Formats: sequence, structure tokens, C-alpha cells
Amino acid sequence: MAWRSLAFDPKMKLNRKSVTAEKKRHTLKSLVISDFNRRILFLCCIVAGSVHDYTLMKDVFTPGSAWFEKVGLWLDLGFLGADKDYQSTQIYLPHKKPRKSKKNPNPTLTPEQKKQNRKQAATRVIVEHAIGGMKFFHCLMHRIRNHLGHFVDYFFSLSAGLWNYKIS
Repeated sequence: MAWRSLAFDPKMKLNRKSVTAEKKRHTLKSLVISDFNRRILFLCCIVAGSVHDYTLMKDVFTPGSAWFEKVGLWLDLGFLGADKDYQSTQIYLPHKKPRKSKKNPNPTLTPEQKKQNRKQAATRVIVEHAIGGMKFFHCLMHRIRNHLGHFVDYFFSLSAGLWNYKIS
């Protein structure tokens, strides 16, 4: 899938590709990179809500490239496999709980893994606050009734810019 095909096309109807089964609504998402000061540093193209987070990341940042060698990247389990594809020691992922099986009927994480996951969650919450700060501007939270597609991109960009201005 090419990155260009993921960009928001105003002529594209958002019926099947953007409906999520969980919310039963037409949703949109974007890839957001934030720093420890809750500033939004990167906001990529707006895509349908049904596109997986890691698929979007692989389309925007091609694997095998040296994208994240000099910066630390704290990801959630939606990006599982990124540490192997990007060949960087700066990508941090939480530990996934093992599957239940006959050999392992009560799967748990080790205390060290739980400690690392708590540290990961404490770092990730800063990014979640930045995303929540963008949602503070209610144009992202309510239904957009304008049928001109480029306004959606403006809403995301403006809310990120206003959030950065608010916290500075």
C-alpha cells in the first residue's frame, strides 16, 4: 500500500474503510509524534480509522531506513514489531502478556517486565496527554458536516498548532 493512497481524498467516500466495528462511526486517525514537553512535533496524513497504526507508520516511515537512530521512540503495543523492522536500539515497546496454553495455563509477566511496562506507561502518558490536548479543541471531537475534504486536514493541523501555542 503506497503512502499516497492513505492520504485523505475528498472525493473518497468514508463509508466502509473508515467505519470501526467498536464505535460504529466514521472515524479518522493520524500518526502523532510528541516530545516530553507535550509538544506535537509531527502530524502525518489523515486516514480512515480502520487503518492499523503500525501499517500507517510503515507507509510514512519506510522500514530499513535510519529514521529513529538518534531519538528515542516510546510506542504502545499497536506498533508491535517496530523494533525489528527499524533496526534501532532507541525504540521502546512494552512487554506483551504471553498467550494462555496447555503448558502455560496462567500466563503472567515477570516482575521485571511489569516494572518496565510501568516505566513505559509513565512515559507514554505524556504522548496521550498531547493527543488529548489536541482534542481539547472540539472540532476534532464532533461530527464534521462540511463536505469539503481538505477542511479535515486543516482541523487536525490547526488543533495541533493551537495546542503547541497553548502550552508554550
